[in-house]
Amino acid sequence: MKLNWTSEEESFRAELRGFLQSVQLGKPPKDKIGRTDWARRWNATLCDNGFAGPGWPKEYGGMALDLRHQVIYHEELARARVPAPPGTGVAMCGPTIIKHGTPEQRERFLKPMLRSDEVWCQAFSEPGAGSDLPSLTTTARRDGDDYVVNGQKVWNSAADVADMAFTLVRTGARDSRQKGISYLLIDMKSPGVEVRPLKDITGGAAFCEIFFDDVRVPVANRIGEENEGWKITRTTLGHERSAGVLKQAAFYRNIVDEIYGLLRERGTTEDPVSRDRLADLEVQTRILQVNALRILSHIQEYGEPGPIASVNRLINSTFEQRLHEIALELLGPAGLLDGADGVQGRRWTYGYLRTRASTIGAGTMEIQRNAVAEQVLGMPFDPAMPPR
Repeated sequence: MKLNWTSEEESFRAELRGFLQSVQLGKPPKDKIGRTDWARRWNATLCDNGFAGPGWPKEYGGMALDLRHQVIYHEELARARVPAPPGTGVAMCGPTIIKHGTPEQRERFLKPMLRSDEVWCQAFSEPGAGSDLPSLTTTARRDGDDYVVNGQKVWNSAADVADMAFTLVRTGARDSRQKGISYLLIDMKSPGVEVRPLKDITGGAAFCEIFFDDVRVPVANRIGEENEGWKITRTTLGHERSAGVLKQAAFYRNIVDEIYGLLRERGTTEDPVSRDRLADLEVQTRILQVNALRILSHIQEYGEPGPIASVNRLINSTFEQRLHEIALELLGPAGLLDGADGVQGRRWTYGYLRTRASTIGAGTMEIQRNAVAEQVLGMPFDPAMPPR
């Protein structure tokens, strides 16, 4: 996908590229805490130099870039291979606070979030409430100026390095479903918070589970009104399913180009079957780029992604899986080697294993298809689902 850039836009690209080239990041540490601190420092540098939050309003530390400048921004950051903000706050909770938070909450939370002084994690899903999130059971009982929170959350990315969590709790009756949910911001260092990493099939621990045992949370940390959190959640989930669409599109453009280069080195690009697989990847990559522009245009016009975010999540998650499946297929037995013999440090095998979760996280593939059918195509609601 090619756009014709104005001289002003090319000047912005040159300025941004020059800044990115001027900062010496060094190699990322191998341990998770070290990598998180490395990413924190980088995002603080971005923020301090006015290059953070491309879509955030300037009053909250962002750049307030229009659509075309955001395309350039994400192309250049993907090209420079710099780390994304650690955690999920900037992409998901930040836009929610900007739209639904009080002036005091925006003042308190947004700048430290954007600068990565505070890393955030999402705490929505529970062992018995994943795809059916309105059935969550973590409770928050009002006690004066605090809520007392008890319950368990699971599948929480970066919870083991997070300073804050944005979470959903039940403040209404047990059977109130989405009509009794509130949206709280919880300090992860509060007494009673316990985080346990969960080891996955890659051998790493990208996810955690969180336990809340009589955790006291100020009422001032509630976003919106009590029992009205579900409406606010829609903003967060929409941004989760569309988070960094341009960044993702630029990132996978680079990855596909790297597959081309790898297969060219191995002399397999002239094989008709290989060329057919590569053509499939090229088509899907261009679809990602065009869909990213559509999503971002919708956000700029309406303030949030809306139901088309489910289209984006569905496309991206299936593409991530397909990308690594094709890579391993074309590498053949060499793609399965481990250790020093592994191709490019075993990255393609690791990616294949990691992306098995792509069609589960941020709402399963089935949930996304239901959302597309009902909210985008206007088909009848599934009668088997609980009332909404």
